[in-house]
Amino acid sequence: MWQKIFPDRFALLKTFILIFLTLSFLVRMVFLIWSFGEIDTSIGALIATFGIGFLFDLGTISFFALPYCIYLLLMPQKFHGSIVDRWITYVAYTIGLMIFLFSFFAEITFWDEFKNRFNFIAVDYLVYTYEVVTNINESYPIPYLVGLILIAVGTLIFITYKKAAFSKTFKSTAHFKAKLLPFFVVLGVTIISGFFIKNKHAEQFTNRYNNELSKAGIYSFFSAFRNNELSYTEFYNTIDTEKAFELVKASFNNENATFIKPKEHSILRTIHHTDSINKPIKPNIIFICIESLSGKYLNSLGGDYNITPTLDSLANNSIFFTNLYATGTRTVRGMEAITLSIPPTQGRSIVKRANNTGLFTIGEIFENMGYSRNFFYGGDGYFDNMNTYFGGNGFNIVDRGRGFLLDKGIQTTRTNIEDEEVTFENAWGVCDEDIYRKVIKEADMAHKAKKPFFNFVMTTSNHKPYTYPEDKIDIPSGTSRAGAIKYTDFAIGEFLKIARTKPWFKNTVLVIMSDHCASSAGRGELDINNYHIPAMICNLPDIAPQKVNKLCSQIDMFPTVFSFLNWDYTSNLFGKDVLNMKPEDERAFIGNYRKLGLLKGNKVMVLGDQRKANFYEWNPANNNLSLIPMDKNYLDTTIAFYQVANYLYTQQGLKSKQ
Repeated sequence: MWQKIFPDRFALLKTFILIFLTLSFLVRMVFLIWSFGEIDTSIGALIATFGIGFLFDLGTISFFALPYCIYLLLMPQKFHGSIVDRWITYVAYTIGLMIFLFSFFAEITFWDEFKNRFNFIAVDYLVYTYEVVTNINESYPIPYLVGLILIAVGTLIFITYKKAAFSKTFKSTAHFKAKLLPFFVVLGVTIISGFFIKNKHAEQFTNRYNNELSKAGIYSFFSAFRNNELSYTEFYNTIDTEKAFELVKASFNNENATFIKPKEHSILRTIHHTDSINKPIKPNIIFICIESLSGKYLNSLGGDYNITPTLDSLANNSIFFTNLYATGTRTVRGMEAITLSIPPTQGRSIVKRANNTGLFTIGEIFENMGYSRNFFYGGDGYFDNMNTYFGGNGFNIVDRGRGFLLDKGIQTTRTNIEDEEVTFENAWGVCDEDIYRKVIKEADMAHKAKKPFFNFVMTTSNHKPYTYPEDKIDIPSGTSRAGAIKYTDFAIGEFLKIARTKPWFKNTVLVIMSDHCASSAGRGELDINNYHIPAMICNLPDIAPQKVNKLCSQIDMFPTVFSFLNWDYTSNLFGKDVLNMKPEDERAFIGNYRKLGLLKGNKVMVLGDQRKANFYEWNPANNNLSLIPMDKNYLDTTIAFYQVANYLYTQQGLKSKQ
């Protein structure tokens, strides 16, 4: 039977398939050992995990096998072993092996960073070759790894030769009919895998790590490529639109607000903070968005790493939020939450979507109050579409341009970080000290112009490859995340030393918050602890330091800042003033590109993209989620927020001009 499926003409193809299946099994074993403590290692779960993985591996290899299978079928018998036949076979086999080995290496680096098989992040990164390739080159010994891949390819070709697979393929006298069976077997597997099997079918476990192990990397990559956009109404639970808006509007009842279009599908409202006692103030605002800083790394949030002395000191002298959660797992998701003050949208962040300019962001509020708005980034803001998003929403751009031009329709001012202003640079951009020096330089000019400024500063140093200037801290550059965090903290301290000497500093409020955590991977659908981030408001005039323990979200930061400033303003934001929250108002929105969650107390509702919803009790002590009976009211509230957010985006309800 085996000989009928794979006659001698298909001997090389059989070897090719077996090599892929073997290597894929070994990679799965590596991930199993790597994350052993997080995986469900019961016998039944492991058998199912590897069994499903084997089926996805078969589907993956069928896509590669089919073109060569067609070639073998159509190549006439008299040309078997000809120069053309040998040349095509050797080249195709070598390229195929190189693709497999490179993809397995890439999977390992991706797992190291995200604890996931390839997903939409890998697809997004294809666009930004400079940052990604440079980052890989700075993080790993590429020449050695390329050398190992070439040695591995040569070794596999040698083994294939010794097993006589080439000889059998070239010397075969198999006729056309004998080649039909293997062709139809491969074609059948390809059709089933391409049209009837989806990547989500691998997700048969409650443990997320088992779900990821059961997938195949290449298959996952192309699945993410095809499904990078998700329609909320098509894939998620919905309720009546009127009811959804009623529930969302009701959540603003404790605000001193008036809806501008109360009878329409809108949350546009006027918020009042000014009275005869509380007069509005207009200090400069510098917002530092720290790359990938989890709350657990701060001693002031319970950590014991002793690597954030500056931030820990600021925590004791600021409005310090101890229970604030990021909305997502990537920088663009954090930017979406901070600037639009909106729950995380399904699929891609709005920052990277089409139709993302002219929106009602916090920048609109600052502009109405007479502020200049500036976005600072140490790399080229072309990355992740940041310049288009910020420039298209009224911000001036200050970045390290590498030749990528802004879209012609974007009307903004772009200032370059020049070579002489750079002391250190890696794949992601200039070091944090350099970007802060640029911030101070621009602040000096704004102060001379007597115009209040809002500066959004995106840092980069706390990112793999974790490199930074030498001799700044006691951890060598490029050795660990701990070193990058300590340098990030050091750079903030150095920035403050200089800023405090400036005439504008006494009238400047400093807001510091992370974009997302260092890692988002966990065993459950959403790993709640991996959304907990540090956040603080410093240098507020006449406001005593305090710790705010209320459960809240990234989206609440600037509505809270506006409250401290006693501003009356028009708002299209979902975020609320944290200090004015009653216990029933406390909540946090958390999600990834497929899962959307609402956390209230120790309960969390998670919406999935198969019109599913799971209700959990969260144990903060061990970070476990336990399924509990569904709460219909909680479910409707969760759906309402995400459905309304999607509705406003798709129906132009987020636009600044309405």
